[in-house]
Amino acid sequence: MPKFFAALWRIITFPFRTLWWLVSLPFRLIKRFNRFLNETPEEGQLPEVFSVSIQKPALLMEHLNDLRKHLFRIMVVVAVCVAVMFAFTPDLVNFLALPIGGLDELTAIDVTESVSVFMRVAFMGALTIASPYIAFELWWFAAPGLMPRERKSGLVGIPLVLAFFIGGIVFSYYLLLPTALPFLLNFMGIEALPRVSSYINFVTGILFWMGVAFEFPLVVYILTIMGLLQPSTLAHGWRIAVVIIAVAAAVITPTPDPINMSIVMAPLLILYVISIGLSFVAAIGRKKKAQAR
Repeated sequence: MPKFFAALWRIITFPFRTLWWLVSLPFRLIKRFNRFLNETPEEGQLPEVFSVSIQKPALLMEHLNDLRKHLFRIMVVVAVCVAVMFAFTPDLVNFLALPIGGLDELTAIDVTESVSVFMRVAFMGALTIASPYIAFELWWFAAPGLMPRERKSGLVGIPLVLAFFIGGIVFSYYLLLPTALPFLLNFMGIEALPRVSSYINFVTGILFWMGVAFEFPLVVYILTIMGLLQPSTLAHGWRIAVVIIAVAAAVITPTPDPINMSIVMAPLLILYVISIGLSFVAAIGRKKKAQAR
């Protein structure tokens, strides 16, 4: 009999218990996340974890399996973003074609050319809008090996991922492309009639890689917080950095002339200087935190 009344009570209170579970779920998640942000890593800090993982293959496989889960979630989110971008891709293709005068200035030869252009633009747009979530998953993977201050600093920097990426896209679209396209389309007095696929691949490639390049200061700051990079390394290696930036500018630059290459090099050099400053700020904060313990 008692079992009967207990089962009856569970049936009667089930809707109320379910409602309470749903109402309290956000608060429990916030509490759990706050505890995660403030707990000290049990396995040591990130550099130590990497060192131990290399020495112990079993532990390394465990971390790789964890990374696989994060990458799988990234793939799912990117796929969803691609589906969402399908609704905006036609307008986005028109926007990308504006620097050359619109889609009327482009031609298509292959039957599937327009489809490949559509899919490429949708995918690149999906990567852009999903970049904060991608950064969050990478932070989540590294967070167990970070100290509380480092976790919070990395989490705060995640929204900046999209801002820096869009900054690189805006620079390329409004400054680099208007300078490079007239040179390319009339080189040696030969007027070019670009295909839509070659033009879109060309434009999206420039926008994407310049967006990635603009992420450099943020990456340097986070790596310094984690203890994986020292500001002195960046400061003393400026000569090598200039050479690497020149090579990167030559790869990104769509034209062989030094003017457009300089247009790309200038912001990259400025970003490098900013990265050194941010690295020193992060190193000083990390040192003060270590002394306070």
